[in-house]
Amino acid sequence: MTDTASSLTMSFRQAAESDLSELVRLRDAAAHWQIERGIDQWKPGELGRSHFRARLHDGEVWIATLGPEGPTAGAWELWWDDLAAWGEQPPVAGYVHRLMVDRMTAPSGAGLIMLAEAEQRIFAYGRAICRLDCLANNARLRRYYEDAGYTVVGEQPSKNGDGGKSYGVTLLEKHLGAV
Repeated sequence: MTDTASSLTMSFRQAAESDLSELVRLRDAAAHWQIERGIDQWKPGELGRSHFRARLHDGEVWIATLGPEGPTAGAWELWWDDLAAWGEQPPVAGYVHRLMVDRMTAPSGAGLIMLAEAEQRIFAYGRAICRLDCLANNARLRRYYEDAGYTVVGEQPSKNGDGGKSYGVTLLEKHLGAV
């Protein structure tokens, strides 16, 4: 990353069909980064265009760029319910999934900046809690979210996730204020 890239302001927009290849690239790059560091969370090739296309239709997918027209810095999914991890819940939360940072272009702290943007979007939608989950055995990611103000509120020992596989997750949430 260059000094120029780190000085640019991040911009945010909802993803479109034209972003599907970029979303797959981001996900695969994040998976490679995790594997290189011994983090057993994502696998390259695990999620393709069909996954992100479904997320575009079922929820929100956001792209972060460096400046309004700059290169992609990252992306995330924002859901309004998450039955697989959280079960039936009253409509008080938004759920962040697949927070992805482009390690080649994103400025330092980009993940936290994107998470804060997701929290603002959730609050603007009229919900007071941001929820997310991570693999139960991913202590590094759990610590990252706890350092960002999230509290562990439970464990889901057998979340049914993408591709029909089941795995344990840690459930975390952050109260955003009164709505």
